[in-house]
Amino acid sequence: MELQTLFPAHIAEMTLRSKTLCEREGYELLAIHAGQLKRAFLDDMEYPFKANPHFKSWCPLDNLPHSWVVFNPNLNKPTLVILHSEAFWYEQPNLSTAPWVRMFHVELIARPDQVDRILPYDRKRAVYIGEHIEVAQALGFELVNPEAALSFLSYYRAIKTDYELQCIRRANETAIRGHRAVAEIWAQGASEFDCLMVYMQATQQRENEMHYPPIIGENEHAAILHYRGKSTLPQRRGEHRSLMIDAGANYAGYAADISRSYSGKDASDEYKALIEGVAHIAQALVLKLKPGMAFADLHHQAHVHIAQLLIQFGICSINAEDIVENQISHVFMPHGIGHFIGLQVHDVGGNLANEYGQLAPSPQNYPQLKSTRTIAPAMALTIEPGIYFIDSLLHQLQESAVGRTINWQKVEALSPYGGIRIEDNIIIHSNRNENVTRELGLG
Repeated sequence: MELQTLFPAHIAEMTLRSKTLCEREGYELLAIHAGQLKRAFLDDMEYPFKANPHFKSWCPLDNLPHSWVVFNPNLNKPTLVILHSEAFWYEQPNLSTAPWVRMFHVELIARPDQVDRILPYDRKRAVYIGEHIEVAQALGFELVNPEAALSFLSYYRAIKTDYELQCIRRANETAIRGHRAVAEIWAQGASEFDCLMVYMQATQQRENEMHYPPIIGENEHAAILHYRGKSTLPQRRGEHRSLMIDAGANYAGYAADISRSYSGKDASDEYKALIEGVAHIAQALVLKLKPGMAFADLHHQAHVHIAQLLIQFGICSINAEDIVENQISHVFMPHGIGHFIGLQVHDVGGNLANEYGQLAPSPQNYPQLKSTRTIAPAMALTIEPGIYFIDSLLHQLQESAVGRTINWQKVEALSPYGGIRIEDNIIIHSNRNENVTRELGLG
């Protein structure tokens, strides 16, 4: 279905949510600031611009610094305020042929401070939503990012419109092209840096356009969860063991977030089987997801699966329940089983129990778990089991009372592979779970 046919219903839903918020809290206006460029300290160069996600929820363009969406519940259209100056240093936005623009009343300003004339004189019950507090203060806003507004908006952002779900599918399509290209070039001996170049070429997106820089780690680097290095060194003979790629894409401000692990020509059969084991866990967990289920329950089930894998591969000698109870499985999978995805790669609302900001607490045995919300239809999230061999965590485990339950010879043999992560993007429906990543063809 074409996105332009879905966008009006999306704006209608955004309007309904915003009106409900304004009526509940007595707000007269929501002024949602896209953000503005920031210069590096003692420099005349700006950092890459990242738009306020609440702005992106209305506007499908995410490179409009100094722009605003102004929502007045008494008007029939939101106002889109666009900076369109005569400055010749930067390209100017051209919205003349964009069909979605008709959903807004558009105001062009030549300077950022001219937004003042578009805002009402009395701003006592007007709300500023954005990161630039100094701008809000200069414009006379008294209500700056009030908790009631942020909690409400974050809670409902977890429930995606059909337009948003389609954007996530499109982002997955783009990311999958990159993943396939990297798998092919790495098999031919490409370096991490070469893989990054191929990924950007295949997706036609630069690192700064994506929601996060691609994580491309070979061998031991795959044990670093958010590995940032991109080695330019060619592969050495006999060390074409493993690659872990965690990389996404951006479509109209919405994210994809996909991870895959690959075995090289020098990998052992055991490591290849371990990848298959983690991939099997990922798909089994997707089948267990259902509306009404607490995400924390799925996280616990993931640890049970990881514990069973540790037993299957002879890494740990006690039963699965004791592995989880003694937090041995935490050493091998030290992150959550997934997170919400949308306008941000780690989208908001995953720990909220209701629209008033009450938190859904983390379970006692998983105190650091961030995604604790009850699953509902139209949510989009990731499922990403993994198993890693992280030196610092393994050292702590070896020194602990349960260290004797580990086959350290087996750990030593697998450590040069770094780790494994398999991550798919999932959409929850009332009658099924849509594995977007796999249904679009990435195995």
